[in-house]
Amino acid sequence: MTTSHYIAGRWVDGQGSDCISVNDPALGQPFAELMAVSAEQVDQAVAAARAALPAWKCTSASERAAYLRGFAEQLGQRREALVALQMRNNGKPRHEAEVDLDDAIATFGYYAELAEQLPGQNCDVPLAAPGFTARTRLEPVGVVGLIVPWNFPLVTSAWKLAPALAAGCTVVLKPSEVTPLCELAYGQIADTLGLPAGVLNIVNGKAETGAALSNHNGLDKLSFTGSNNVGSQVMRSAAAQCRPVTLELGGKSAILVFDDCDVDAAVQWIVAGICWNAGQMCSATSRLLVQDGIADALLPRLQAALENLRVGSPLSEEADMGPLTSQAQWLKVAGYFATAREEGLQCLVGGKVLDRGGWFVSPTLYADVPEGSRLWNEEIFGPVLCARRFASEQQAIAEANDSRFGLVATVCTTDLARAERVADALEVGHVWINSVQAVFVETSWGGTKGSGIGRELGPWGLSGYQSVKHVTRCLG
Repeated sequence: MTTSHYIAGRWVDGQGSDCISVNDPALGQPFAELMAVSAEQVDQAVAAARAALPAWKCTSASERAAYLRGFAEQLGQRREALVALQMRNNGKPRHEAEVDLDDAIATFGYYAELAEQLPGQNCDVPLAAPGFTARTRLEPVGVVGLIVPWNFPLVTSAWKLAPALAAGCTVVLKPSEVTPLCELAYGQIADTLGLPAGVLNIVNGKAETGAALSNHNGLDKLSFTGSNNVGSQVMRSAAAQCRPVTLELGGKSAILVFDDCDVDAAVQWIVAGICWNAGQMCSATSRLLVQDGIADALLPRLQAALENLRVGSPLSEEADMGPLTSQAQWLKVAGYFATAREEGLQCLVGGKVLDRGGWFVSPTLYADVPEGSRLWNEEIFGPVLCARRFASEQQAIAEANDSRFGLVATVCTTDLARAERVADALEVGHVWINSVQAVFVETSWGGTKGSGIGRELGPWGLSGYQSVKHVTRCLG
């Protein structure tokens, strides 16, 4: 595969020097390769988006909504092919790949409706001072660069692409080099719908391509989802240009289980929070805080649940959890297993890589992990859960908040007043109460502290791609 870039409404061959190998993580083997774009092609993509902006931002909200509905419909028509590709390139079991596709479809549908419900561009603003009138005008922020990660292709790109197009922005999208193929469906859909050339551009490449895009002076905004290390580089690039940036970064999230909780329900929520997508989620609740009164009953059942979790190829209908998506991530998680042994952590289950030909690891639970442990403090991005006990509500809140991250948390208790009280006290962007991590497009997504800047999804996601202009007129 060489024609894997969509620039100015045309499919083009990569002219860069890097060859991207696309792997099947269940086999640990490549199944496709493509040539990265060159820096000059990144320039061409940004120039195409800039040229398309004047006409696109003047289209009506109803026109943009029609295109967004078209994206949703076309994703549905490509359902089986995209699910199969998610399974093959990401290692997701079918049920997870189907949820991803449904999420992307819902996102485009939601922003189509939101675009139509927007107030007019001009809204009068009442003034206390006589002799003046005032109005606000919502405008697209301009040309935006979108850089998305490998753990949720189609999904993260939909969260950015749909609101950007709804707002009237033009975009240059850079997928991850680990999973570069799924997002190409958006270029195919753009062709099918007759989306004006240059409104959507897709460039594939490695870190050099991401740097060329984030450093480009032709952008008006950057939106990045990924690691904190790369996010800090993106932020420096944005600072050099004095332009806005949205960052959705890492997490080391807590799940708090109080002693009045139903044990079986808590086990279900804990397993889902650490093993969905093989734990490769910024929102993974990888720190388990369990109250003393329930710990002795919960931990053995949790151990048994993780031992019984079926790890295998996504092609197996019985698989509950697939492999890690890349060899680099597999080696990283293996390194944390070694660190746990060096630290003398108590491993109740797992703690090892699996010899199955692909990049598989075992679901893992460490008990009574000290607060100074690297595994308690660092984002692992794998199915590795660390548990600690607590005595009081105040202690649980303090330990949950004792992190440089602040993305999400889960609270498990039958005392709903306490659940709401604890949720209000947690220093995070999203809290679930007695639930798996159900994410709805109507709600916001983003975190506090080191977990990022800005919000995605809901009306907040749209506002991130809008600029507010105020016009004041003297009547004298």
